[in-house]
Amino acid sequence: MGYIAVDLDGTLAVYRGMQYGIGEPVPAMAFRVRKWLAEGKVVKIFTARASVPELIPEVEEWSKENFGVVLPVTNKKDFEMIELWDDRAIQVEFNTGRRMDGKP
Repeated sequence: MGYIAVDLDGTLAVYRGMQYGIGEPVPAMAFRVRKWLAEGKVVKIFTARASVPELIPEVEEWSKENFGVVLPVTNKKDFEMIELWDDRAIQVEFNTGRRMDGKP
C-alpha cells in the first residue's frame, strides 16, 4: 500500500522561519490529513528537517499533538509514494515535462 507525503513547513504547518519552531497546523491541510487517516490511508510528513536527525523528534511530537498519532517523517522519495503535497512543487505532465499550470 502506498502513502501520501505532505510537506511540513508552509503546507501542513504555518512557516515563519526555523527560529520560530513548527507553526500551527494549516487548517485545510490538517483537515485533509485527518480525513485520509480516518479512511485508513498512510500519511507521511515529508520535510527537509528530516535531513537533520536531531530535528525529527520535534516533528514527531508536533504530529502527535496535532493528529493524535506520530506520523512517519521522511525527506526521501521512494516507490511507495503515491502523492506529494508541497507548497514549492510545480506539477509536470507525466513523461512530457510540460508544466500543468500552463506556463512555459
